[in-house]
Amino acid sequence: MDPQVDLQQRAESNAAEPADPPPRMTRQQTLTLISMASVNFSSMICYSILGPFFPNEAVKKGASQTVVGLIFGCYAVCNLIGSLILGKYIVQIGAKFMLVTGLFVSSGCTILFGLLDRAPSGPAFITLCFVVRSIDAVGFAGAMTSSFSLTAKIFPNNVATVLGSLEIFTGLGLILGPPVGGWFYQSFGYEVPFMLLGCLLLIMVPFNIYILPTIDADPSKDSFFRLLTHVKILLICYVIFTLSAGLGFLDATLSLHAIEKFNLSAGYVGLIMLGLSLPYCLGSPLMGYFTDKYPATRSWFMVTGGIATAFGFFLLGPVPFLHIPSQLWLLVLMLGVIGFSLGMTAIPTFPEIITCAYEEGFEEGLSTLGMVSGLFGAVWSMGMFYGPIVGGLITQHLSFEWAAAIQGGLAFLAAFLLAVYYAYQGTQKQRLPEDRTRQNDESTPLLNE
Repeated sequence: MDPQVDLQQRAESNAAEPADPPPRMTRQQTLTLISMASVNFSSMICYSILGPFFPNEAVKKGASQTVVGLIFGCYAVCNLIGSLILGKYIVQIGAKFMLVTGLFVSSGCTILFGLLDRAPSGPAFITLCFVVRSIDAVGFAGAMTSSFSLTAKIFPNNVATVLGSLEIFTGLGLILGPPVGGWFYQSFGYEVPFMLLGCLLLIMVPFNIYILPTIDADPSKDSFFRLLTHVKILLICYVIFTLSAGLGFLDATLSLHAIEKFNLSAGYVGLIMLGLSLPYCLGSPLMGYFTDKYPATRSWFMVTGGIATAFGFFLLGPVPFLHIPSQLWLLVLMLGVIGFSLGMTAIPTFPEIITCAYEEGFEEGLSTLGMVSGLFGAVWSMGMFYGPIVGGLITQHLSFEWAAAIQGGLAFLAAFLLAVYYAYQGTQKQRLPEDRTRQNDESTPLLNE
């Protein structure tokens, strides 16, 4: 029989067969997704309850606005150190053990933080805030570093999609934390919000011990310093820094600004913060799916998102030289712009760093993913340290409007530098085929007549 006819018949029979359904998630993937969702939700709701009422409570206890910024900032410093160390040794410690222990430590510190109103005003209260907040940060670093690493390990081909979907639960935690915390604070006082949410986080410990899979891996000899030798990774890290700095700035200053400017209660401040977290929560899954399906769009998502973030911060105050009066509706609208643009910019950064690391020869495995997760967490924490402290200082000595404008300037600079880099890379890729063609033409021997 003619082989060509045979191949044609096989092709026709294959075309007639229905396409195979898309592969369903394995049991390990399903359990990991449930675990990561619970971690993201419970951790973020405990983290976000401070915004509406703690700055005002701390001022009553004798802390200045700068000290309030330092309390927020010390969390970021300890998170930075914890992310780097735990990310480097995630294989030796064990990803599951690191996550569960981090949750346990963070839950205990949340409950302890609720008892700090009983401490004497002044240095004693401020010192205990620093101590409890710092230990909480290390626990949070362990939980988040292992969470990112496990997600990337178990979903290697859909990192952005899964992270974007998990950000729904991160967003829900950020959405529910401020209004729930503000409402419980108004109704029952300082202690109740921390007690309830600390117990919620504690329940997540046995839950994750039961459902989270154990992953074995070999340690890698690569280091963070090798990651940071690449310009693209450095620029993406600066983008991450500007995003977290903006969020840290809002955590430390937005509630006081809204209370003083618009005479709002802590409960209403929590509702205003919905304008930031709700668009982020709704937009992140879409961004993750799109950037996974079309990886080439990640760069321009980051650039466009950075420009939109800058625009949001410029009009958040608004910046004084525009002479636009400050209005509540404009504040909420710009928080929405910042929240949505945050999803555009932040979601592609993690898979983009992983792709760059693999292109540069890093081993594909949990060890590299741990380092990338640790680097991401460390840079994010640097921004969370810078934002509250520097933002608090600028707000105290100038105004909230100028501090927000400076945050917008940082975001615009990050977007501009990244756009220049990708434009330069594009021209280099276009030149390579031309150079190869010239070399081939020059190496072709002349024919002798």
